[in-house]
Amino acid sequence: MSNLDIGLWSFPVLLILIFLRVPIGLAMLAVGIGGSYIVTGTTLMTLGQLKHQVYGTFSSYSLSIVPLFLLMGQFATLSGMSAGLFRAAEAWLGHRRGGVAMSAVGACAGFGAICGSSLATAATMGQVALPELRRYGYSGSLATGTLAAGGTLGILIPPSVILVIYAVLTEQNIAKLFAAALIPGILAALGYMACIAVWVRVVPGADRVLERQSYGARLRALAAIWPVLVIFVAVVGGIYAGVFTPTEAAAVGAAGTGLVALVSRSLTWRALSGAILATASNSAMIFFIVLGAAVFNGFLALTQVPQTGAAWVAEQGFSPWTVLAVVLIFYLIFGCVMDSLSMILLTVPIFFPIVSVLDFGMTAEEFGLWFGILVLIVVEVGLITPPVGMNLFVINQLAGRDVPIGQTFRGAAPFVLTDLIRVAILTMFPAITLGLVWAIY
Repeated sequence: MSNLDIGLWSFPVLLILIFLRVPIGLAMLAVGIGGSYIVTGTTLMTLGQLKHQVYGTFSSYSLSIVPLFLLMGQFATLSGMSAGLFRAAEAWLGHRRGGVAMSAVGACAGFGAICGSSLATAATMGQVALPELRRYGYSGSLATGTLAAGGTLGILIPPSVILVIYAVLTEQNIAKLFAAALIPGILAALGYMACIAVWVRVVPGADRVLERQSYGARLRALAAIWPVLVIFVAVVGGIYAGVFTPTEAAAVGAAGTGLVALVSRSLTWRALSGAILATASNSAMIFFIVLGAAVFNGFLALTQVPQTGAAWVAEQGFSPWTVLAVVLIFYLIFGCVMDSLSMILLTVPIFFPIVSVLDFGMTAEEFGLWFGILVLIVVEVGLITPPVGMNLFVINQLAGRDVPIGQTFRGAAPFVLTDLIRVAILTMFPAITLGLVWAIY
C-alpha cells in the first residue's frame, strides 16, 4: 500500500472514530500518530514530529487571541449587556410585525460583536429574549428558530474565534478577515429580519405587535448600551485603524468588558473565578482540537494527499466555480453531523490547497479572504441544521418541554434558506465581501 493510499484510508477510519463518539481532537491525534508511524516505520521519527508540531502549533502568537475573546464573552455575559441590547432593539423594532423576534436578531448581532462565539450568543440571548417572545405570543417554532439562527451571528460578526482559527490555518491577515466578515454579517442579520417579516405575514397568529415607543424612549434605550458601542469601536475600530494588533485589541476588549461587569457589580470573586475557569476549559478544548488537527494534517502532508488532490483537480480542467460549488456543498452536508470548529480544522488544510490553485480572477490574498467568509457562512448553516445543529439543541433546551425539538427544526428551516441565498449572492459577487477590505487597506 502506497503512502497516498494510507492517507486516503485515514479518512474513513477517522469518521468511524467520530461516529463512535471518540472526541474529535483525540480521534485526529490518534489517526495522525498512527498514520505517521505506518508511513515512517519508526517510533522515534513520529515522536520527534509530534514534539515539533506541538511547539510549532502553540507558539503561534495569533492563537493567544482565542482565550482573550472567550474571556471577553464571559465578562459580557456577566455584565448583563445582553438584556440592554435586547431592550434597545425592542424599543426601535417592537412596534413592527415580528418586531420582537427582529429585536432578538438585532441583539444577537450586537452581542456577537463583543462575544465571538455562536453557542455563547445563542445561550445568552436565549435566556433574555425567549421569555419575552413567549410572553408576546410568538409561536414556539418561530421563537426558537429565530434565536438559534440569531446565535450564528456570534461567529460571523467580528470578532470571531472561528475566523482566528481559519486565519492561523491559511496564514491570512486576521484584521482583513474581520473587515471582510462585517458586511456579510450585517447582511445575515438583515436577511433573518426579512425572513421573520415574511413568516409573520404568511403564518397567522405567529406574533403580536407592541405599542410604538417615542423617540425619546428609543434614544434612552440606545444610550443604555453605550458600553457595547464603545467596546466594539475600540476593538474592531482599533484594528481597522491600525491602533491595535488583533491580539492587543482582544486584550483591550476583555479588559473593557471586565470593567463594565465590575462597575455593574456582577463581577464578584466567585463570578470572576467561574469566568476564568470557563475560559480555561473552553480554550483547552479548542487547543486540543487544534493540536489533533495539526498532527493529522502533518500526517496528510507526509502522504501528499493535499498536494496530490490539488494537482489532480488542476489536471482535470474543471471549472473553478464547479469545484468551489462542490466544496461548499460538502461543507453543507458535513455541517449536519459535525461541529463548526472541528469541520474547519479538519477540512480547510485539505480543501484550501485544492481551490487556491484555481483561477477566480483575484489575487491569492483576496481569494483567501473571500473563501474564508464563504466557508464560515456555510459552517454557520451547520449550526442550525439537524441532526447536530448545536444552536438548535441549546435553544430547545432553554425553551423547555412544551417546545418539541421537531418544532425547533421546522422553525430554523426558513433561516437556513436565507443563508443559502446569501451564500449564492456572495459567491456571485465577491466585491460584497472584499469591498470593505479594499476601502480600508
